[in-house]
Amino acid sequence: MIRIAGINLPSNKRIEYALPYIYGIGIAQSRVILSKLKINSGIRVKDMAEADANKLREYIEKNYRIEGDLRREVLSNIKRLKEISAYRGVRHARGLPAHGQRTKTNSRTVRGNKRRTMGSGKRAVEKK
Repeated sequence: MIRIAGINLPSNKRIEYALPYIYGIGIAQSRVILSKLKINSGIRVKDMAEADANKLREYIEKNYRIEGDLRREVLSNIKRLKEISAYRGVRHARGLPAHGQRTKTNSRTVRGNKRRTMGSGKRAVEKK
């Protein structure tokens, strides 16, 4: 079991699919890292040599902003958008989609409008 940035990587997975368990590293970034360090991407985490694991740990912690630092940065960016009253900041504050998605039919769960049966989530229509 390898521990990088406070995250235990799953032992039975291939290393290229285990690295994305770290916040801030995706599958594409994982492949780039492994090719740069010349580590076989098909090897399982439990079969990795200790030297490779140390090399991987040092490289990631030195060259990437991951886990807590990245989460803090993202939250501070959102906070800044809210403070300057940018459109995206207002959408974040209200808990609505911030990137232009439609909200009439999608994002019902975000808006708190869960429809389990037909007609249950609609607003009450006034009677004449």
